[in-house]
Amino acid sequence: MNKKIDFTNCPRVLDRAFNGANGKKIAVEYDGRTYMLKFPPSGNGKPTELSNTNSCISEHIASSIFNMLGIKAQETMLGTFIVNGKEKVVCACLDFTEDGKQFYDFCSIKNTVLDSDSNGSGTELEDILETIEKQQYVDPIVLKEHFWNMFVADALLGNFDRHNGNWGFIYDPKTKKREIAPVYDCGSCLLPQADDSVMQAVLNDKETLNLRIYRFPTSAIKLHGNKINYYDFLLNAEYEDCNKAVKHIYEQININEIKAFIDSVPYISDLQKEFYKKYISARLSLIICPAYEMI
Repeated sequence: MNKKIDFTNCPRVLDRAFNGANGKKIAVEYDGRTYMLKFPPSGNGKPTELSNTNSCISEHIASSIFNMLGIKAQETMLGTFIVNGKEKVVCACLDFTEDGKQFYDFCSIKNTVLDSDSNGSGTELEDILETIEKQQYVDPIVLKEHFWNMFVADALLGNFDRHNGNWGFIYDPKTKKREIAPVYDCGSCLLPQADDSVMQAVLNDKETLNLRIYRFPTSAIKLHGNKINYYDFLLNAEYEDCNKAVKHIYEQININEIKAFIDSVPYISDLQKEFYKKYISARLSLIICPAYEMI
């Protein structure tokens, strides 16, 4: 959904509150549903000329692309909200804990594995994989497939912050059903701190583009104590389950569909549209495609 919406006068849902350090969040009712509105974080103190970062834009575009890839993600919309007389572009995220459902992040489930020396927040890959095998919340085979699909999609989108607190599970106390939650918290994809000068450089300078493909961003997940470099890791092809995910995600990608979607996104400039299309296309051709060919 890419129509323009003003959320300013939507009824506030005061019995819902959200944690997290990346920007303000409130709950509102829109069209009979509950949405979390994410406000853009300040750019102050960050390496950017932006007054507010583009994380809300990243949230919407990345979540939508996850759904295009067949990975269930939160439903999002972009809109505006007036704060102290200033119009801000916000991302409205459909509350997937409607109807009394309960959410548990992976960090919490990781803490239930008693015969493990790692704590819930630890992002060492082997500890995560051990938890996936030992947890009893959902089918380990299904969870492992989801984890690697999410990892490869994050590689495509340049996500630098997929930690244990921003993916997880839903429990429905009415049906006793447990399932993997839709992917959410994608605001760290697509270089959210990139201002116009950075976008121009990425579009026009091959060295600048390559730096943001091969060097950073890295994954928040660590291997032997170091954050994983997406390019090196995927091309090493050492994890068979990851290789299966590379093949699966590659075959789901329709770059023309992704580009058409980006062209339809409201509130962003032509420069931003060209930047997002170039950045995703480059990560596809320089990371995902070589990894696919390798396996």
